[in-house]
Order: sequence, then structure tokens, then C-alpha cells
Amino acid sequence: MTTRKLGKNGPTVSAVGLGCMGMSDFYGPSDNRESEALILAAFDRGVTFYDTADMYGVGANESLVGRALRDVRNEVVIATKFGNMRRLDGAHLGVNGRPEYVKAACDQSLKRLGVDAIDLYYQHRVDPAVPIEETVGAMAELVQAGKVKYLGLSEAGASTIRRAHAVHPITALQTELSLWTRDALGDIFDTIRELGVAFVAYSPLGRGFLTGSITKPSDFSQGDFRSVNPRMSGENFDKNRRLVEAVEAMARQKHITPAQLTLAWVLAQGPDVVPIPGTRRLKYLEDNLGAVDVDLSSDELARLTALIPEDAVAGTRYDEGGMKRLGL
Repeated sequence: MTTRKLGKNGPTVSAVGLGCMGMSDFYGPSDNRESEALILAAFDRGVTFYDTADMYGVGANESLVGRALRDVRNEVVIATKFGNMRRLDGAHLGVNGRPEYVKAACDQSLKRLGVDAIDLYYQHRVDPAVPIEETVGAMAELVQAGKVKYLGLSEAGASTIRRAHAVHPITALQTELSLWTRDALGDIFDTIRELGVAFVAYSPLGRGFLTGSITKPSDFSQGDFRSVNPRMSGENFDKNRRLVEAVEAMARQKHITPAQLTLAWVLAQGPDVVPIPGTRRLKYLEDNLGAVDVDLSSDELARLTALIPEDAVAGTRYDEGGMKRLGL
């Protein structure tokens, strides 16, 4: 496994990390034992970067990740997030960036993870009611207290990133990036590169849709939120499926899988980009990790980018409520 560095002074991690959200939430039924085994299988294959959040499974995902990595704690980088509040039944309660909440959330995450310090602590979404300087100021105090090593933001806009970085160095920005979600390319990428902030790409496989494994709506299991996602439901499903077929054809020509081709595109956006695809199955994990060995020429990269024009993608990446919480 090749490695990449997070930010100017951040930790070195595997070039492809593992997003653990789907092991506890949003993608239908899962099995904790199988998920713990998969996390360790990823470690055995060189993955050293694991992503979770306090909202995933309403805390259950942090506990899962902490248990799985307990014996290799000092050999991995664990990232978690705060800010998206949920009830025990999963209902969303809004975004909270108040300093007192930041500190309380951190203490709870430390307990669930079973660690002395969180390697990378993100604000999951920006709270429009709290100045980013106040939130990051509280996060900086957590660094000073030894509870957190590095700070990150998720789905923040360029001006917010600048203001946050002026309070305390931001090591990484985590935002969605894939062949069909390229919002961050441009102003946000220009900003983080100027500041020396790494880019952690979540949903680099378009929540699995870009892998070609989802060919009809009935492929979604019960409880899988993708079945009502704007891009994967109604007439948008068929429109976007046709775009994926073009990616599948190019992957066949290169004798690789669509997942490897799609992840290779993300990796090719720069050495400061680290994708964190999620999966619950070993065969998909191994498939994803194979992307680090895929080389794309400049011509291939341009051709692949053109296969899914941004204006051809049908539907928004979240529902109306989710979209309102992006890019502040």
C-alpha cells in the first residue's frame, strides 16, 4: 500500500482509507462481527486510515471501530466527527458547533473509541448559528489538552476554511468527491492547496453506484437510504445508470473494474487527495485497494472525466435538507 501525507504537518496514511459508516447505519442490515473482521482485514492489507463519526449508528460505529482497532491502535490513524446531532431513534436534530458541545462530544467519542486521543477530529457540518472561529477555537483547546491531535472540517466552503485555518491549522477537509460529484474542484481545491490542507474524499464511488454493482432499484436492501436518494430513485436512476455504463465500458478496455477506474480518477486529482471508500465485503475491499496500482494517462483521465459531464448527472447528492447543510 502506498501512502500519502495529510496536510503540511499531518500524519502519513494509506493512500486509500476505509469509511466505516455503512457498517452501522444507512445501508441496511449489517453484522458487527463481520464488520470488525473486515476492518482488521483492511489493516492486514495496509490500510492505516479509518473514518467514523459520532452520528453513525448514533455512537455505535465509533464503538465498533474502537473495538476492531484496539490491538493495533498505535499503528493507525482514526478520524471521527462531531456536529450532526441525532436522537437515539436516528432522527436528525440539527447541527451544533457551540464550544461547550464540541468539548462534550469529544469526551463521548474518546470513551466510545477507547482511545486517549483522537487522531483527526472533524466538524461534520458547519453550524450557521455559531461563528467558525468559536467552534475551531474550542477544537484548538482540545488539541492543547491532548485529547485531539489534528483538526479537520467537512463540507466547508472556501471562506470558512480560511477563517478556521486562521484560528488553528486545519489538517484535512473531508468533502464528497467522485466522477459525478466535483463541486470541490475549483475554489475549494485552490484554497486548501494554498493553505496546505489535505483533501479526504468521501463517497468516491458515488455511494456504490459508480461501481456498476447497482443495476436496478431492487438491488437496494431494506433500510438502504440510497433507495430514496435523489440520484438513485425515480427516473434519475435510469438516467444515471446510463452514465455508469460508459464507465464500465472503459474499465473493460483497461481490464480493471469500474470501482478501480473510478477510484483511480479520484487518486489522480492530486497527491494530497485520500479517498475513503466504504464497504462491508472483503471482495469489494480488495477491489478498491487495487486502485492504487492503476495508472491513468492524461488522455485517459480527460476521457474518463468527459464520460460523466457534471450537467448530465440527474438529481442532487442529498435531499433538500441535506443540501442546505453543505458548503457554508
